[in-house]
Amino acid sequence: MTYPELKQALSVFGYAPDDKLTVRQIKKRYRELVKSAHPDLQNVSDVEIKRINQAASLLLEYINSYSFSFTEKEFYEQNGDERIRMQFYETPNWGVG
Repeated sequence: MTYPELKQALSVFGYAPDDKLTVRQIKKRYRELVKSAHPDLQNVSDVEIKRINQAASLLLEYINSYSFSFTEKEFYEQNGDERIRMQFYETPNWGVG
């Protein structure tokens, strides 16, 4: 896979390269696109559904080969609510302090 191919796949799904996405968001968008472009339901060519399927395969391949960091810093960056809770937990009238 090349970066231009990845950008094209994102474009098919209506996303930009700087969007932060979850697998859940990609799968949900995939279902929406397939539903709207399915040849049996709409008057759409097979080419569109193939384009969507190829884009989905590429995005999921990228995500499935991504390395994840399990550091505390990354945890709090990915879990903003927990970061805020830990930051203010001992603040009077907010946590237990």
